[in-house]
Amino acid sequence: MIEFASVTKRYPDGTTAVEDFSLVVPSHRTVVLLGSSGSGKTTLLRMVNRMVEPTSGSVLIDDVDVRTLDRVRLRRSIGYVLQAGGLLPHRTVVDNIATVPVLDGVPRRTARTRALELLEKVGLPAALAQRYPAQLSGGQQQRVGVARALASDPNILLMDEPFGAVDPIVRADLQAELRRLQGELGKTIVFVTHDVDEAFALADEVVILRTSARVAQVGAPAEILAHPADEFVDQFVGGGTARRTLHLRDQGGRTVVVDEDGRPAGVLAP
Repeated sequence: MIEFASVTKRYPDGTTAVEDFSLVVPSHRTVVLLGSSGSGKTTLLRMVNRMVEPTSGSVLIDDVDVRTLDRVRLRRSIGYVLQAGGLLPHRTVVDNIATVPVLDGVPRRTARTRALELLEKVGLPAALAQRYPAQLSGGQQQRVGVARALASDPNILLMDEPFGAVDPIVRADLQAELRRLQGELGKTIVFVTHDVDEAFALADEVVILRTSARVAQVGAPAEILAHPADEFVDQFVGGGTARRTLHLRDQGGRTVVVDEDGRPAGVLAP
């Protein structure tokens, strides 16, 4: 479980990135922080692994304040996936994935064996293991990034707009892969995005943010679609005269989001 307890982040120039934000992220669930640029969502994400320190308030993991934990050990215990993949260009795919286990003292051969298993788990062939990041497509690089984040078997996975730099078709494939992995592994995931469809397709719970991480609404995707808290939320998620109208439909026990023409726009978490 992750808890944000009245966290605020102010910078020396007077900018307030986050103001008095509180939230509990339950274990083994996917919580999506959804907001436009400047809403503070990435700042919140980086508070979990102490890449950003709050000016006030606390972030706790399983009731332990992260400020009491060693930064390096904390970061190695948490999976982190970046938008651009963040792979080391001078290392092969297998060595990129094995990076954290090797740093933690796992024998290199054992770490590489685990890396090859993870390649298969994220849907990539073992033949890519000896390639370098520049030899991969954008979608393949992101899959390797997910595999690397899972290499030390962390309980928590932080994902900062990880699929934002790939084309829509690849993005949909990566979202489906993440849903499959989450169903299999049951990690605690905090996912940052500004894409409404992506948030609704992946989240057990969505947190819609205004500027400075002020919470506009928290709830399951279906709840937010059916009962937006106010006009801001309604417009943000695509109601009224916004970009398009989204609807809910039950298909074989799954709740899916479809557009006004009936085309699937994402699968909601059960």
